[in-house]
Amino acid sequence: MNQNLAATDYPPSAVHSLLEVEAHGAVTAAQLVHILGLEKSSVSRMLAKLVEAGELEENISADDARTKLLSLTSKGKDTVHNINAYADQRVAAALAKLDLFSQAAVSQGLSSYSRALKACRENTEEKIQSNFQIVTGYHPGMIGRITEMHGGYYAREHNFGHFFEAKVAVGLADFSARLDKPCNQIWLAMVNGRVVGSVAIDGEDLGNNEAHLRWFILDDGCRGSGLGRKLIEKAIIFCEEQKFSTVQLWTFNKLTAARRLYESFGFELSKEWEGDQWGTTITEQQFTRINIARHLSF
Repeated sequence: MNQNLAATDYPPSAVHSLLEVEAHGAVTAAQLVHILGLEKSSVSRMLAKLVEAGELEENISADDARTKLLSLTSKGKDTVHNINAYADQRVAAALAKLDLFSQAAVSQGLSSYSRALKACRENTEEKIQSNFQIVTGYHPGMIGRITEMHGGYYAREHNFGHFFEAKVAVGLADFSARLDKPCNQIWLAMVNGRVVGSVAIDGEDLGNNEAHLRWFILDDGCRGSGLGRKLIEKAIIFCEEQKFSTVQLWTFNKLTAARRLYESFGFELSKEWEGDQWGTTITEQQFTRINIARHLSF
């Protein structure tokens, strides 16, 4: 609500105009009206003052003699430089108050929010997604991160405690040491170098040529994004390539969304019982997927 902005004598609309002219190189008054979202008369008065102050100059367009293009003068370029230097200083001073992890979170959050604002302005229907990649094999920190996602989610949603979290950590540690075997694999969904999802296929612990789907988890912000489906798809393709006869997974009856996802890949409920293998008594479930491609090969 200040009358001027960024250590200048100009109001926010004028500062914004100077920055837009710099970004575009040269613009018309009509283009600035659209960019700024202001009344034509207001923009005309403001631009006239900037021209009079020597910040902007008007030139006839080489393509259309009826069109005047606005561009920065030498003074205008110095003003924009000072505006950017002031902004950089203010942002750097604020970020210096945060730890490195928080700085990264602010940077990533603002980038995502700016893309969402642009999509909203352009009336884009598609939901903005983070730039994620799916990688395989051991990555430093993955045991702790996957354990953290499991421990946090299941404690919050289902009151699981330290017994469950410790069991996840111990199992992952053992499995990670066996990733050199071709029948074992893990897929990690990564965003900006951070693990936000995982799933693994353990081809050893069940024996009898059966695969065990384990440690399927998504970070809270990734649920509903389609990322879980991509992870499960990778795991199923791997199982078919390795020619496992069946794929087994163990879960419990409260995970409705996960169950729908499993069933969409051909898993069927094969067993249900009251158990406490995760540290609390719940209705445990076993789901089985028969590898059709394996059976058709005989």
